[in-house]
Amino acid sequence: MTNPISVAIVGLGTVGTGVAKLLLQHADRLKTRSGRDIQLRRAVCRDLSKPREIELPDGVLTDNWRTVLEDDDVSVVVQLVGGTTTAREMMIAFLKAGKNVVTANKALLCEHGEELFQLAREHDCTIAFEAAVAGGIPIIAAIGQSMTANQIRSIEAILNGTSNYILTEMLSQGRTYEDALKQAQELGYAEADPTMDVDGTDAAQKLTILARLAFGTTVSLDEFPRQGIDSVALADLQYAAELGYRIKLLGVAKVVDGHLEMHVQPTLVKQDRPVAQADGAFNIIAVDGDAVGRTWYTGPGAGQMPTASAVVADLVDTVAGRTRLTFPLLDLWGERTPLPVQAPDEITSRYFLRFSMEDRPHVFAEIADILGRNGISLASIMQHEASESKTQAGSRPMVPVVVMTHRTTRGRMQAAEREFQQLNTLQPPWILLPVAD
Repeated sequence: MTNPISVAIVGLGTVGTGVAKLLLQHADRLKTRSGRDIQLRRAVCRDLSKPREIELPDGVLTDNWRTVLEDDDVSVVVQLVGGTTTAREMMIAFLKAGKNVVTANKALLCEHGEELFQLAREHDCTIAFEAAVAGGIPIIAAIGQSMTANQIRSIEAILNGTSNYILTEMLSQGRTYEDALKQAQELGYAEADPTMDVDGTDAAQKLTILARLAFGTTVSLDEFPRQGIDSVALADLQYAAELGYRIKLLGVAKVVDGHLEMHVQPTLVKQDRPVAQADGAFNIIAVDGDAVGRTWYTGPGAGQMPTASAVVADLVDTVAGRTRLTFPLLDLWGERTPLPVQAPDEITSRYFLRFSMEDRPHVFAEIADILGRNGISLASIMQHEASESKTQAGSRPMVPVVVMTHRTTRGRMQAAEREFQQLNTLQPPWILLPVAD
């Protein structure tokens, strides 16, 4: 156990650089906690001439990932390449070569996890992936190890820091969505192309990994509702606040009547709940187990050093041999009978609707009639007075109206929406968001 362990970092971007910093600047700390000297032998990048935040030892930097594959001394690969094409090719090659892998690539695990986990077992290797979900929050270890005495009953989580930052800025600073997104990009919270963050894809990919781990069910992204924050306006956040709620991009996976209900959507959450109080770029995950009850895990869900912290924790576990003990037992893509996924139309919730409607008699009656015909009961209606001075001559003023419903199915709400489209008294677009219990 005194021989050093040689590792390679493949992908020397923001997180890879953070991992290299920890390995080089805190070698003594990591040796104490792993029992071995951890030596950075290779660091693979795309551009050798690019300036870097850290000075690497001579001979470490390369632009050819196959040098890692061919180096028998490298036993652990920290793979931080994004995407699912080249990253998959690399991962397969490393596993077939008998190298253990640490990764932060949630998209790769979401799309090809079953194949890769099986390959790792066939070649007596391990895959560690704490950093793939919720950055520096140790949620994989919590669900996969610490809560093994429990049957998980539900997961409720904010899993995308970019969206959470944007929603927080909109409400606290009175910004539009566009202004808050621009601010997030300037601060480095959002990419130049923020699509996967703001349309819910990133959070959905992370939720599928947690669902596999907690419930043993493999769910594809097209099997459950996914809605982003790009349709949420400042007015929605303000109306929700008037009603005592915060709007959060919430990922939910829970067991309901023997089925696994899953969805990622902007959701109204009571403002006194811990999930509602997680602001800025922070993530939070509430996990309910049948023995322990409800537990919460919160912290930075992205960023160089929080994510690097999770990567290096996995690396230390792999070097110390802990991953080899737990990986064969990790039932992420295992033998459990999977729960059937709840059909999206059958998911039940209360709903928040915001309309812009013509201020004339019987409009409320038309809305109530459509909802009633679809078996949907109204809980409350809120209308703010329109400014008639802004109304064009000869036209009726448009007024904002917010409706809260009692619990109903998603299918019934969608049927009502189709009828709303036929009303010439409503000005599109309108907003339809679920309300968390």
